[in-house]
Amino acid sequence: MKPAKPADKRRLEVRDTPDLAERESRWNYALIGSGLGVWDHNHRAGTKYYSETWKEIRGMGPDEEADGDYEEWLALLHPDDRAFVIKAIERQIAGDPEYQVFEYRERHKDGHWVWIECRGACVEWDEDGNPARIVGTDTDITARKRAEEMLEHLSRRLDLALDITRIGVFEADLEAGTVEWDDRLLTMYGLEGTARIQPGEAWEQMLHPDDRTAALAKLDESLDKDQGLLHEFRIIRTDGLERVIRARSAFFVDAEGKRKLIGANWDVTEEVKLRNDLQNAKNLAEARNQELEAAKESIEHLALHDYLTGLPNRRYLDRTLEERAEECRKGGLTLAVLHIDLDRFKQINDTLGHRAGDAMLKHAARVLKDCVRSTDFVARIGGDEFVVLCAVESGTKKLSNMAARIIRELSKPIRYEGHECRFGASIGIAADSGVDLDAKQLLLNADIALYRAKGAGRNRHEFFSKDARRSIIAAKRLADEILQGLERHEFVPVYQLQFHARTLEVAGVETLARWQHPEHGLMAPDRFLKIAEDLDVVSTIDGLILEHALADRAVWAKDGFLAPKISVNVSSSRLNDPALGKKLRALKVAPGTLSFELLESISLDDCDDAVIANLRHFRRLGIDIEIDDFGTGHASIVSLLKLSPRTLKIDRELIRMLPQSAEQRKLVRSIIDIGRSLNILVTAEGVETMDHVRILADLGCDVLQGYALARPMPATQIPAYVQAASWRHQEGGARALQSGLSREIKRNATK
Repeated sequence: MKPAKPADKRRLEVRDTPDLAERESRWNYALIGSGLGVWDHNHRAGTKYYSETWKEIRGMGPDEEADGDYEEWLALLHPDDRAFVIKAIERQIAGDPEYQVFEYRERHKDGHWVWIECRGACVEWDEDGNPARIVGTDTDITARKRAEEMLEHLSRRLDLALDITRIGVFEADLEAGTVEWDDRLLTMYGLEGTARIQPGEAWEQMLHPDDRTAALAKLDESLDKDQGLLHEFRIIRTDGLERVIRARSAFFVDAEGKRKLIGANWDVTEEVKLRNDLQNAKNLAEARNQELEAAKESIEHLALHDYLTGLPNRRYLDRTLEERAEECRKGGLTLAVLHIDLDRFKQINDTLGHRAGDAMLKHAARVLKDCVRSTDFVARIGGDEFVVLCAVESGTKKLSNMAARIIRELSKPIRYEGHECRFGASIGIAADSGVDLDAKQLLLNADIALYRAKGAGRNRHEFFSKDARRSIIAAKRLADEILQGLERHEFVPVYQLQFHARTLEVAGVETLARWQHPEHGLMAPDRFLKIAEDLDVVSTIDGLILEHALADRAVWAKDGFLAPKISVNVSSSRLNDPALGKKLRALKVAPGTLSFELLESISLDDCDDAVIANLRHFRRLGIDIEIDDFGTGHASIVSLLKLSPRTLKIDRELIRMLPQSAEQRKLVRSIIDIGRSLNILVTAEGVETMDHVRILADLGCDVLQGYALARPMPATQIPAYVQAASWRHQEGGARALQSGLSREIKRNATK
C-alpha cells in the first residue's frame, strides 16, 4: 500500500507489558510467515509503520527507513496503473468495498516491476468522521500474476488452436450419465441454438446408418476395456449435410474420484475427400505407370527391333555385338559376323511394288531364323541387309555350311499374288577371337567381304581377307583424295586434235579429263573413274572440264588458232541432271562449236524422260551429239535413228588391226557406210600409224584421231603444234593426203 500523506511523524508508544510484547512477537512471526507486508497509517498520531516484509517486497533492507513520501511513491507506480491506484486509494479510504482489495505494479528497487495486492481499510475516524487510521497489507503476487498470465496465454493458444482446427471438446460423467459439449462441437453437429437436447442421444441419432453399428461397438469396447478411443465415422446433421468426424477420447478420474471421459471431435470431411482424391489419383497414377511401363517396354522394343520383320535392328545389333564379343573373349570362342545382302531384291520391289518387297523381306527374315541356331543373333540393319552373329569354337567349315544353306534357301522361288519371285543373297563373313577381338572392326571386315562377294558375281559367300581390306582401304583413300582434288581444282583437261581424213586439216579438239595428283602426277580416268562414279562426282568433273575447255578455246583464238569444234565427254549421271539445260544456257556456247560425246555403253535404247529432255536442249543450243566407242556397246540402228547424232566414233579396238586384217577393214567399211547412209560423220579413234591414216582415208572415214597425228597435250601447247603442222611431214602423211584427194576427186566425178 501507499505511504501515508504528510502527517506528524510521531511514533506510537507501546506499553511495555510482557503480555503485549508476547502477543506482538507472535503476531509479527505470523505476518512474516504469511508473506504479508503490513502498513499502518495513523493520521491522528502522525505515524507511519511498514513491516520488514513490506520493505522486502520492494527490495529494501530491514533497517532501511521508509519515509512514505506520497509523491515519490506515486512515481514508482507503473504508468498504466497510476491513475487507477490514485482512484482506488481514495475509494478504499472512503470505505468502498469494491476497492478494499486492488492490484497494481510498482517498481522494485533493482528496477523490475512487482505486482502487489493491496488490502486495506479505515479503522479509526476523528470527531468529524474523517479517516484517522488506515491499516492494511501488501502481498507480492508477481509469481501468481505470471502464472495467471501464462495460463491465460495457454488458454488463448488452446482456444485459437481449437478454433483453427475446428475441434470440438466434450466431457462425459460416466457415473452421472451426463455429457457436456462445447460450442464448437455443437456447431460441428449443427446443434447450435437448439434447446433441450441431450448431446449424447443426439450423437447416436446423427450417426450415419452405415456407420452406426461399428461406431457404437467401438465405443462399447472402449468403455469395457477402459481404453482411449480413436475412431472415424460419418454423421448426418439436422440440416441434411453428411460430414466425416474423427473422434479421440481418454479416461480420467477427477479430484472427487469420479470416472470421466474427455474427448475431442474434428470435422475431417475435406481431409477425407482429399485423402480419397489422393488415393484415386494414386490408383490412377499407378494404373498410368503400368500403362507407361508397358508403353516404355513397347517403345524400347520398337526402338530395338525392325517394325517390318520383327528382327533386332542396327541399334540392337550395336549393343549386342560388344556383349557377344566380351563373352567370346572370356570363353575363348570365335565370334563370327555374317553380313547378308539380298540379290535382285530391287527388281522385285520396282516391278511388283513395295508390298511385294515387304513380303520378300519377311520371308528372308523367317529363312534366316530357320537357318541359324537358337543362340545366334539375327538382325535387319536396313533395306535388304541382314547380319547374323555366331559364337563358334573354331574353324570356318561350319560358317561356310551355314552361309551356303542360307543362300540355298533364299534362292528358292516363292509365290506372291500369282507371281513367282526369285532372289538370292551375297554373304560376307568375318571371324576373330582372342583378347584383342575388336567387334566393330569385325563388322567392317564382314562388310568388306560382302563387297567382294557381290563383285565376284553375287549369290555366293566370301570370307574376309587382309588383301581385300587393303584394297578397300586404298579405294577409300583414293575416294578421299578425289574429293580433296575437286576442292583444290586438281582435275584439268588435256586435248587431242582431230583431223579431216582427206585433207588432214584440223577438224576439232577432243577434251580428255586428267587428274593432276600431287603425288602420282597426271592420272588418266581409268585410275579414278570407277571411284568417282561410286562417289557420284563424275558429273561434277564433267562440268569442270567443260568450263576449262571453253576458257582454253577462247585463249587459243587470241593466239591465232580458232578450234572448229570442241568435244567433251558427258556421263550418264550428268545426262540425267534435270538442271543441265539451264547450266548450259548460262555458258553461252556458240552453236556448232561444242559436241557432247555419249559413251555407247550408256543404254541409248531405254533413255528416261530426263535424258530425252536434255538431248533436246542440246539440239536447241546448237550442241552436237557424238556416239563414242561405237561397235563395243549396245546402241542399235533404232537408237541411232532416234538420237540422230552428228558423229559416230569407231572404237579403237576395231581400228587397231586394220593393217593386218581384211575382216576388220570390211567391218569398219560397213560402219562407215551405215554412217553415210544416215548422214552421220564417222570418226576413227586409235589411229596409231600412218598406215592407219592411209587405210581409213581409203575406206572413206571422215575424221581421224590418234597418236599417229597428235598425242594428248596441255592447252598451252595446242597453238604452237597447230602452227608447226608437223603431222603433215611425217612419213606417209603426204601419201595419205594424196590418196584422200584422189578419192575426193573420184567421188565428185560420180555426182
